[in-house]
Amino acid sequence: MSHNGPFVLPDRASSEMHRAVSIFHRLGAPLVRAAADAALPQDCLLCGAPAASSLICTDCNAQLPRLAAALCPVCALPSPGSAVCGSCLKTPPHYDATVAAFAYDFPVDRVIKALKYGAELAAIPFLGDALADCPHIDADLVVPLPLHPARLCQRGFNQALEIARRFAARLDLPLAVAICERTHDSAPQASLPWGERQRNVRGAFLCRVDLTGQRVVAVDDVMTTGASLNEFARTLKHAGAAHVTNLVAGRTLR
Repeated sequence: MSHNGPFVLPDRASSEMHRAVSIFHRLGAPLVRAAADAALPQDCLLCGAPAASSLICTDCNAQLPRLAAALCPVCALPSPGSAVCGSCLKTPPHYDATVAAFAYDFPVDRVIKALKYGAELAAIPFLGDALADCPHIDADLVVPLPLHPARLCQRGFNQALEIARRFAARLDLPLAVAICERTHDSAPQASLPWGERQRNVRGAFLCRVDLTGQRVVAVDDVMTTGASLNEFARTLKHAGAAHVTNLVAGRTLR
């Protein structure tokens, strides 16, 4: 018998298929990635020494700049007793929390710059996995900080999106790829004095969906003054987000 219409799985079969895909993402995919990594040994991105299946060799891994244990839970800067710091108490930001994998210092700064400006895509698994290993990540949705189309065309990829993609896959969290956009092609934040960065990104983002009640994780590569992430959080809150956590690979310390 011919069938001219689109093929649609019965509800039960469709449910079983989705369940099988979910199980694969949680259990099978990491094993496949591990087998592929083992079959393709690589050199350390930083020093060139053999690194087996890792991006960073054992010696360089020991030098990774870990953050202090006592951090402000809002901005992730050092704070005695992990209390909310005076700056966040005086001028509360739009975001609710910040989690960082590393301090933005050697050699993590080199890894991030190699990805961002040198298209060293091998850095993505390392940074994404580092974020996935951070504790206390509770979210309904993962949203990467968007790039303006002109910047995206120039760079060829959005490093925040690629890192977020790896992170979301590791934790089996939904990733929102295109619900937000950057509407202003403002000057790069890194080229501006700290005091001008907040003005530079004011009104720079737009969210086109209703996020009412959602706990959102906003992913970026580096947090320096927090101006971009703060403006992005303002946009997400305006769209209804109940809680916004910044998740960054590197946190610049004052």
